[in-house]
Amino acid sequence: MNNVTDINKLASILNLSVTTVSRVLNGKGKKYRISQSTSQRVIEAAKKYNYTPNRIARSLKTSKTDTIGLIIPDLSNPFFADIALSIEKELRIREYSLILCDSSDDYNVERALINLLSSYKVEGIIIAPVGTKHNHIIDKYKTGLPMVVIDRYFPNIDLPYITSDNYQGGMDAVNYLISMGHKRIACIQGIPQSQPNRERVDGYMEALKQNGIEIDESIIIGHEFSIENGYRQTHILFSIDNPPTAIFALSNLICLGIIKAVKEIGLKIPDDLSLISFDEQPYSEYLWVPITTIRQKKKEMGRLAVDVLFNYIDNKVPNDKIFNIKLKTDIIPRDSVRRIN
Repeated sequence: MNNVTDINKLASILNLSVTTVSRVLNGKGKKYRISQSTSQRVIEAAKKYNYTPNRIARSLKTSKTDTIGLIIPDLSNPFFADIALSIEKELRIREYSLILCDSSDDYNVERALINLLSSYKVEGIIIAPVGTKHNHIIDKYKTGLPMVVIDRYFPNIDLPYITSDNYQGGMDAVNYLISMGHKRIACIQGIPQSQPNRERVDGYMEALKQNGIEIDESIIIGHEFSIENGYRQTHILFSIDNPPTAIFALSNLICLGIIKAVKEIGLKIPDDLSLISFDEQPYSEYLWVPITTIRQKKKEMGRLAVDVLFNYIDNKVPNDKIFNIKLKTDIIPRDSVRRIN
């Protein structure tokens, strides 16, 4: 016999009521005092006929899809891929499925994806927003759809978020470079309007101020979290009369672009240029020069995002309690920063 997906058919085969079969398959046989022999018959029949419940039919009856949507700006970025993996594992434990979407750092795509996921009746959405516009997210949240923002977030609005302490991470990175004797420190940033980017740049500038080093805004450059951006901006920095002795890269992809450009220019890390990067990656310590990094708690971010989302799902979006969490970062010193002077 072919696989059975209709519980009514399975009940008919067993000559039992649908209610009895359903209770056994949902682990409620003892609760409803269903005999051990009957429970065993149901379980054996389910295995024999490869019974798989029709989730679409069930969701129509219960309005419960056991599905969560995740929207990230760039799946090719290992940072977001790691977070997505963490979220998927957490959902699997809860026996939920994940619909993963890539917004390609495009606001219009992001809006369309939110509407698409809503039409699929997902029970909640986790999203790393692409920019500074948030009305479309707030509007959907206010309809009662549980939503949690991760990494990139919006300050001072009633929307739960899980992010890193980017400001302190930026300060720690630059203070470390200063402690190694560097004063001419460039900053290659990502999307200037995104909140994590702004906070990392603010931390960078505050560290310079606290150490009495003049801020040169001409060496705070860049416009996106990409390899190409890191590559181009590094060539620009080494075309000026007074190039930096160190670069603070605001993401792992920017860092890779810097490494490529430095090799083309004919320089060596750390002999000619010291480098520190936001975002620890598994490959960071295995590059030809192991890279000093600021490590974010990606697994923890994914786990907390799921925990917070389910708090909202279970409590029907408690607007009186907004969870805003910033996770501490760590600095991992390696060989890419040289002590000078």
